[in-house]
Amino acid sequence: MHAAFFLLLGASLARFLLRHPGEDRTPWIIALSVTLAALYLLGPVLGSRPTPRRLAWLAVLVAVWMVLVVLAPSFAWCAVPLFYTGLRLLPPRAALALVALLTVFVVAAQLRLAHGFDPNLVLAPPAVAAIATAVFVHMQRQAVHQRELIDDLLRTRRELAATERREGTLAERQRLSMEIHDTLAQGLSSQQMLLQAADRTWDADQATARRHVRTATGIAERNLAEARRFVHDLAPADLAEGGGLEAALHALAARETAQAQGVLTVRCHVEGTPHAALPDRVQSALLRIAQGALANVREHADATEAALTLTHLDDRTVLDIADNGRGFTPPAPAALRPAAGVRGHGLPAIRARLHQLGGTLTIESAPGEGTVVSAAVPLPAPAPSPSSEEPS
Repeated sequence: MHAAFFLLLGASLARFLLRHPGEDRTPWIIALSVTLAALYLLGPVLGSRPTPRRLAWLAVLVAVWMVLVVLAPSFAWCAVPLFYTGLRLLPPRAALALVALLTVFVVAAQLRLAHGFDPNLVLAPPAVAAIATAVFVHMQRQAVHQRELIDDLLRTRRELAATERREGTLAERQRLSMEIHDTLAQGLSSQQMLLQAADRTWDADQATARRHVRTATGIAERNLAEARRFVHDLAPADLAEGGGLEAALHALAARETAQAQGVLTVRCHVEGTPHAALPDRVQSALLRIAQGALANVREHADATEAALTLTHLDDRTVLDIADNGRGFTPPAPAALRPAAGVRGHGLPAIRARLHQLGGTLTIESAPGEGTVVSAAVPLPAPAPSPSSEEPS
């Protein structure tokens, strides 16, 4: 439609210059044509919503076109793209009134060019306007229908994902309860029975009592090994695969980008190197914080880009999660105090994890300006290297 407008405008100007060379109104026609083209180019810059600036632009655009039509009727056919501009921007009744006004100008211009009454020139422009309006209304309805279908599909996908997460959580809880019952609980029960038996027989048969204690000790060692296996299994999967926190964050960014299917792109950057390997609980907490923050970006921010930046400093490690989403007004620190039993991916859960590590959470955001969540975890100072010479 934009190409058609400039094609019709150029053809109308060329027709006027060829048929009316050297007339006094020629400079005005050229100036108004350039003004009309510049105004039309300005339209996309102002956005697509019917704001006051956008409505004023449309009024000036139509006014300049009307002056051109009065001076040179051949510019009347530029009205067809203006039909769609008005239909797209104005409410239905106002858009139809604008289409009717433009059609009247087109009919009057064609009759001036014909130098007489011609029924075809009177009927053809309204027919073209009616067809253009009908096509636009049909396309608009189709677009609304397609948006509704897409929204339904996205909502269904979210519901299926939530159902799968719930089912996975319940299955994992059941598996862990069975594992704990069959290992730790049974072992603790056996230890209790053996220690009670040792207590009863300690005075009468110390050898038997010591044997019970040794058996209970062996069961405790096995239970300790099982407990360590549970802890390892419950650690984040990306860390359990090896490669450290950096590799886990890169894997998380790639996975979030793939799952978003082009809606969200997540990048990961690492700056600096740690003076020592980060403790496992620090790595696990930072990875969980990144997962929670990206979950908030995915669900609430309506962002197209996000970045994970892990910075290793001498005394702390900082993880920044930034996005270009809609932003928000950050809550007061009191609203983010860690609560007992806090769960989920929200900001209180992130602050709770940092609170356990003695870290701090900083949130920088404003409506329409994106968000930066910064998690800083202090690190122990590096041990001083031994001097090569003994002090005198």
